[in-house]
Amino acid sequence: MDQTTLGIGTRLQHTHHGPGVIVGIKYATYIISFINTGVKEIDKTDSNLDEIIPENVSTEVETTSEVEKSLLKILNLWGGITENVPLGDKWLGGTLLIQPADKSLKPKEIPIADFFHKVVMLRDRLRVLEQNINSSKKLSDEDKVNLQQYITRCYGSLTTFNVLFRNKEQWFVGDKGSE
Repeated sequence: MDQTTLGIGTRLQHTHHGPGVIVGIKYATYIISFINTGVKEIDKTDSNLDEIIPENVSTEVETTSEVEKSLLKILNLWGGITENVPLGDKWLGGTLLIQPADKSLKPKEIPIADFFHKVVMLRDRLRVLEQNINSSKKLSDEDKVNLQQYITRCYGSLTTFNVLFRNKEQWFVGDKGSE
């Protein structure tokens, strides 16, 4: 087997790392995502590699900038897609009642699922903004850090709404260092 011409998507078996798939190519190495051990950079001539199913066989090398362009294209394409986040069971079918201090004014009642959806959309848009800042070529690293601090503070301000989420993985997390 000529291991120096395998392409992205090729399934491999490695004696030590187990089954994996080539996810990136450099001049002398493959970047392989192994099921058991995660992403590893393996020399193309490693005798512990066995090809299972070849894909995109080529002598071309994909550069880091090409991978970055592909990733940015994917992020832009899927940036408007939102995650399906389950509402906490205790809130299902509930309503949010906003009662003004002035009793002569009518209270506002909102289905909690609608309110919850708006909170999730806000979180998703903050994530896209964060991705756009981090991938910007026009911003300096200092500018990115400064803008990132504001996003972190926004997440911190939104931690009040964590009570709505069923799964802790979907909670807002602010700056833990300032607590």
